[in-house]
Amino acid sequence: QMQLVESGGGLVQPGGSLRLSCAASGFTFSSYAMAWYRQAPGKERELVASITSTGGSSNYANSVKGRFTISRDNAKNTVYLQMNSLKPEDTAVYCCKASWGHRIAWGQGTQVTVSS
Repeated sequence: QMQLVESGGGLVQPGGSLRLSCAASGFTFSSYAMAWYRQAPGKERELVASITSTGGSSNYANSVKGRFTISRDNAKNTVYLQMNSLKPEDTAVYCCKASWGHRIAWGQGTQVTVSS
């Protein structure tokens, strides 16, 4: 069964940093594109960043461009989201997603709270 498990969330002060991890199992990780989404209370789910199966290219939402970096280690079946210069508006539940054609898997999510 395809499974994604996020970790690394927590409470940080504005301007701080966090690195989220998403560990994959049950499928051929290197065949799947990966992405990070977030959803805050009262807001729609937002695509934060995505990366191709090889890690050759990535894309970012304008709101995080220059602050966040998505990366992957196919040998470890893990995708990361490095978050720097965090702002209160980054507060949300962050989920990772794997996709290959019509095959899609979602993680349960990890809470990120940015507050002083």
